[in-house]
Amino acid sequence: MNPIVKNILAVVAGFVVGSIVNMGIVMFSSQVIPPPDGVDVTDMDSLKANMHLFQPKHFIFPFLAHALGTLAGAFVASVLAASHKFKIAIGIGAFFFLGGLTNVIMLSSPIWFAVVDLVGAYIPMGWLGHNLAETRSKK
Repeated sequence: MNPIVKNILAVVAGFVVGSIVNMGIVMFSSQVIPPPDGVDVTDMDSLKANMHLFQPKHFIFPFLAHALGTLAGAFVASVLAASHKFKIAIGIGAFFFLGGLTNVIMLSSPIWFAVVDLVGAYIPMGWLGHNLAETRSKK
């Protein structure tokens, strides 16, 4: 297969897998830590209007969703890419970072969460996903 096509497909696969992991964790999270009464976590307006009701425990699963979704996406993209594996994995992290930044701005989440999420969930997980893929390929 043409390496450029393979790299494009790797990016698409990384995005799809990362998004599925992210949404799976977000959907599962309300069963483990229920949102505050009256908040619909699938509705952006409900989240925005009720963000003041959220306690620190409510931010655990969103962080895990962002971090593990990015990790999975970067890993898959790095495994499947024909070349430029590190750049592609970091690119997946950057792409998800932009989504996280958009959410932080739209939802006006607490500053502590915005910092932890934006600093820890995206680029470091892209790097880790690539390193896990490299470790896997060496075995």
